[in-house]
Amino acid sequence: MYAVIKTGGKQYRVMQGEVLRVELLPAEVDSTVQFDQVLMVGEGESVKVGTPLVAGATVSAKVRAHGRADKVRIVKFRRRKHHRKQMGHRQHYTEIEITGISA
Repeated sequence: MYAVIKTGGKQYRVMQGEVLRVELLPAEVDSTVQFDQVLMVGEGESVKVGTPLVAGATVSAKVRAHGRADKVRIVKFRRRKHHRKQMGHRQHYTEIEITGISA
């Protein structure tokens, strides 16, 4: 069984037991979070697509860790102008493990 959930402005296709990194969630490590914005649930040939959400469907997950992604370097450069600007960014994330999908 799989589901498509929406969190942090992004959509993820998840299955039970899968580990993924999502945008930072306000939850403690080893706590359980529920995702109620389920866009689609599928099992084999049967697929339930929501309009826009599947009614009554939830996905539960366990928070494994919080962290920061690798640094992304941003360089703005204008030729022949003695202008060079360099910045960096590290995005915060939450690592979760999907524990159950209920449709």
